[in-house]
Amino acid sequence: MSSAFSEVRVRFAPSPTGYLHVGGARSALFNYLFAKKNKGKFILRIEDTDQARSTEESLKMMIQDLKWLGLNWDEGPHPETLKDMGDCGPYKQSERQDIYQKVALQLLEAGKAYYCFMTDEELEAAREKLKAQGLQPHVESPYENMSLAEARQKIQNGEKAVVRFKTRQLKKDYILNDLIRGEVKFPSDMVGDFVLLRSDGMPVYNFCCVVDDHLMKMSHVLRAEEHLPNTLRQLMIYEGMNWETPQFGHISLVLDDDRQKLSKRKGAVACDQFKTDGYLPEAMVNYLALLGWSHPEQKEVLTLEEMCQTFSLDRVNPSGAIFDRVKLKWMNAQHLRALPNDQIYARISPFLMAAGLSLSTDPEWQVKSVETFKPYLEILSDAVALYSPLDDSKYEIAAESEEALKWESTKPVLEAWKELVTAHASEVFTEADFLAIQDAVKNKTSQKGKNLFFPIRIALIGKPQGAELKILVPLMNKTSILARAQKALEKC
Repeated sequence: MSSAFSEVRVRFAPSPTGYLHVGGARSALFNYLFAKKNKGKFILRIEDTDQARSTEESLKMMIQDLKWLGLNWDEGPHPETLKDMGDCGPYKQSERQDIYQKVALQLLEAGKAYYCFMTDEELEAAREKLKAQGLQPHVESPYENMSLAEARQKIQNGEKAVVRFKTRQLKKDYILNDLIRGEVKFPSDMVGDFVLLRSDGMPVYNFCCVVDDHLMKMSHVLRAEEHLPNTLRQLMIYEGMNWETPQFGHISLVLDDDRQKLSKRKGAVACDQFKTDGYLPEAMVNYLALLGWSHPEQKEVLTLEEMCQTFSLDRVNPSGAIFDRVKLKWMNAQHLRALPNDQIYARISPFLMAAGLSLSTDPEWQVKSVETFKPYLEILSDAVALYSPLDDSKYEIAAESEEALKWESTKPVLEAWKELVTAHASEVFTEADFLAIQDAVKNKTSQKGKNLFFPIRIALIGKPQGAELKILVPLMNKTSILARAQKALEKC
């Protein structure tokens, strides 16, 4: 780390124009892990200069997602009040306009930038002319060498101008020693004189980014590889201001299984959707960390603390990372099943309540139910289908049961079932109790196969096929089972 930086400081700088995409979450996570590993600071900066698309609602959603993932920031908007925390604010670009104007003025006065009065039509005509000559369509403005006094007079007279950065005199290669990609060379003539401030005074992304990263004392800039083309302009601005350049690392894109950029077409891409579907935040961060990074011992199931201790950029792969939804679900199941049973029940409870299920409030029953269903749980929302058959208020005879209820053998089976359940000495049943009663019904009625099993299934869950009865019955009580058996008998 350069001596100009006294500590590791990194940032995640989203635009609040929608949900937090898993690609953005992965960038935030890598920055967070790098900061923690190096005892540095993780800063949240909000890039909201696109006033038309930026909303406070989106900002709140992003903050909720980052909090859900456990990626707590040291500086930036307070997670509840949105007021600034830290000494380098404001942390929203929309509140930093005066700062950008001052830096632009420094570049203008140093002769590194100029006011350009070219209209859109003039720009387009100039570009087309260069293209026709087989040249790069870089702007060559007639205003490049106009004196600042003359330009200001034109503005005072009501003319509109952008502020452009001068590039033609630079004529050299800019070398970036990327922390992930190695050496990247940018010839200066890759870009023409680029805009810093639009004619309405609004700053452009590359300018804001450099000003903010410098004034917020960023030592490292870790971001997605799609930002790599921005780096040349940013290096020029750092040089123009004689500012120390942070170290850059460009992280690979997150790709779908067809190696295209991650898309909603293939399934969820928003953190909020994964939360709604019942994924655990600890499983999400574990999986996202392994998209392009690997543990030194190749461990796969990791806590956030373990990742903070072992994360390093030399193990970050520059190749695109495939987002495998099947692997994510497997990862979630590992984290979920590793939790104590009472904690699992606490996590699934909101999903059971949202589905309107009325279930036992007995803690012993809850722990027993989790022990029963845990092997079948991959995500929290799976619990709804597993627990639904246990809610008496949800019990109903499905239309698909009608045929089996009309069989001549069904009524005797149900009567024998009800009689033997009634005779059972306890209010609860073990799996062995259930199997013994089922065998007794078989012996008493001489029925077997579907003639035996379908009526009993209908009497317990309302349909001839579905959940495994021997695991359900121990979670039910005699009163409930008899009430259901009577409803089934009434349909015969």
